[in-house]
Amino acid sequence: MTTHLPETPGTALENVNVVGLDPMPTPLQVHERVPITPAAAATVARGREALRAILERRDPRLFVVVGPCSIHDPVSAIDYAQRLAPLAAEVSETMLLVMRVYFEKPRTATGWKGFINDPRIDDSFHIEEGITAARHLLVDIAELGLPAGSEALDPLSPQYLADLISWYAIGARTTESQTHREMASGLSTPVGFKNGTDGGLEVAINAIRSAANPHSFLGISASGRTAIVRTRGNAHGHLVLRGGGGRPNYDSVSVKLAERALVGSGLAPNIVVDCSHANSLKDPSLQPLVFMDCVHQIREGSQAIRGMMLESHIHAGAQPIPADLRQLKYGVSITDGCIGWETTEELLRRADRELRSLQPLAPALA
Repeated sequence: MTTHLPETPGTALENVNVVGLDPMPTPLQVHERVPITPAAAATVARGREALRAILERRDPRLFVVVGPCSIHDPVSAIDYAQRLAPLAAEVSETMLLVMRVYFEKPRTATGWKGFINDPRIDDSFHIEEGITAARHLLVDIAELGLPAGSEALDPLSPQYLADLISWYAIGARTTESQTHREMASGLSTPVGFKNGTDGGLEVAINAIRSAANPHSFLGISASGRTAIVRTRGNAHGHLVLRGGGGRPNYDSVSVKLAERALVGSGLAPNIVVDCSHANSLKDPSLQPLVFMDCVHQIREGSQAIRGMMLESHIHAGAQPIPADLRQLKYGVSITDGCIGWETTEELLRRADRELRSLQPLAPALA
């Protein structure tokens, strides 16, 4: 039920464009409705420790954040996770697979904002329903033994979901945002900052430096009260190359220049390559070429590439949202185009074979 704004002497001066305030359950209430299980907590802890070890070079493996561009159907998301879990075990000596579980989608102008904002995909914006369903899904995925990676977009959503996330990304549109740098400084996971949409590295490097320092800012507590959040800083920020300005930046020269820029700023030369977006020129069929190019760079001695990102779903491509939602095709993205499961499986197995020639193999951290 919408709470109408009270009549006060300032009513005509504030909330001029606000038509109502709908009640939202507190983070604590959502946690109580969907508690983290011991098995899920163990998965999250193992995933975070393995990611930290990879970034600190205590674990020689590559981490790969792989999964749908965005979550719109929990049933197909679990189907995907059930396929990914045994593959993750199969390639675990060379790669740590982290399932991509993106619930929020930033928009340049308009469009579907993601499962949390609009879980029914009908502009009804039942955010209270979306946040609870998202938490259910994350628990189910973690119970399969898969760590999850997501984008931190809304500054309040981590209070509801972050205990179930092992890796966060800050997107190209928000890397320059002070709010997101402050939020990242307090996240309990490693955080990847994407380069700007123009392809420039400076905003991401500045973001990594900023998030590594303590911050104080307004947020909410588990009980839903406005609070001053005070952080110690996040020591595991890293750069995500996603291309931009009309060109890719995953090639060996671009990676080397990014490595030099990080070192020149006093940062660890940790790079993740996003195989989608401008790096594949928004053509999902090119993602495997980007991925294997980076694997070859690792085989040739690159120490900077610590992770990769792939947009992958059960079936390849993307689909527009139909007026009749019953016409949605199962396991097909409704945002950016993805590679299909068969391609994903073949690609990761091929990479595993090539990376096995490198020694030493990873310790059993996950």
